[in-house]
Amino acid sequence: MQVAFKIPDLGENIDSGEVVKLLVKVGDVVAVEKPLLELETGKAVVEVPSDLSGRVAAILVEEGDKVTVGQTVITIETDLKADISTAAPPVTPKTAPAVEKPSEPTKTAPEIPAAPKTRAAARELGVDLSAVKGTGEGGRVSEEDVRAASAAAPRGIAAATGPRALPDFARFGKIERKPMSNVRLATAEHLAHAWATVPQVTQYDSADITELEVLRKRYAEKVEAAGGKLTLTAVLLKVVSSALRQFPQFNTSVDMAAREIIEKHYVHVGVAVDTERGLLVPVIRDADTKNILELAVELSEMAKRAHARQLGPADLEGGTFSITNLGTVGGTHFTPIVNWPEVAILGISRAGMEPLWKDEKFVPRLMLQLSLSYDHRVIDGADGARFLRWICEALEQPFFLALEG
Repeated sequence: MQVAFKIPDLGENIDSGEVVKLLVKVGDVVAVEKPLLELETGKAVVEVPSDLSGRVAAILVEEGDKVTVGQTVITIETDLKADISTAAPPVTPKTAPAVEKPSEPTKTAPEIPAAPKTRAAARELGVDLSAVKGTGEGGRVSEEDVRAASAAAPRGIAAATGPRALPDFARFGKIERKPMSNVRLATAEHLAHAWATVPQVTQYDSADITELEVLRKRYAEKVEAAGGKLTLTAVLLKVVSSALRQFPQFNTSVDMAAREIIEKHYVHVGVAVDTERGLLVPVIRDADTKNILELAVELSEMAKRAHARQLGPADLEGGTFSITNLGTVGGTHFTPIVNWPEVAILGISRAGMEPLWKDEKFVPRLMLQLSLSYDHRVIDGADGARFLRWICEALEQPFFLALEG
């Protein structure tokens, strides 16, 4: 008997994915828990195991296909003696034809009294005219009414009503539409939510890492021998995880519905990795309990797995703080977006030689530019400045980390 294998429940908020790799072919014998295919869901790739034993009779999808939870992707012949080339496909129950109901007259919404110029302003500002109370004669909506409604709307409300329609770009020249990848779509949805939810402030500071760079180069070979790379990000993993113990308000989340601040008694730091498919943020767990050598090795392994599509959902969950490094690409400053539901993120820019006034003269020093974005609902500006200065001092005086970290 042939049985349909359907995409199972893949976890919270995951309802679809893309087939990255088929792990079986028609005729293969499979057992319970044997992986059948690799599926990219959001930002992770997971192996989907079989819940049946038998022989693969048919594969109904190809690599690159989009599939949803509950969709039949493979049929399995549970009788190993059956000839799968002649066995009948699984029977799909037919639904009774829908009875056509007599059409009802379409009800037309009442016309909203507003001038064409007012309607254009509403479209431009993302304001729903039906929700605006007109102050003109007979309830007529004016352009001033629209602008007042836009100014009074809380941040993110217009976006919550749905995406606005784009203009017809084809009128201006040749275009090509390409579907968003799972990673890009997940990133877009997550960051849009974070931007609309978190009132963010970005703090900037500079760290003199001249001495630190000498030490980093001195111990680089030892870390490479252990299987890692002694990068500035690896060092900052240790510095940040120590700072989070000194400033626990940066290791929290905000629950506005319950009017509570959730304090986390663990330190899991996410590090953004730029991959061919987009940005991934694998999480280094219990970073505060590990030394720089251990962090460097684990970070290198996580980065390799990210590029090889080997990260699972658990590798991307549970972060309490994030680090993003654009220093290898370029730029002097940027404003990273808080990785909600975390409350802060540290951005690293490229280090460069600068003249620094020291001992009554200018001396060349290697300066690192840092950007700290944080949730102003739980972190005040003074706290942000202290936190970032603590990080800078830990980088400038390596012994400081051993003393207070």
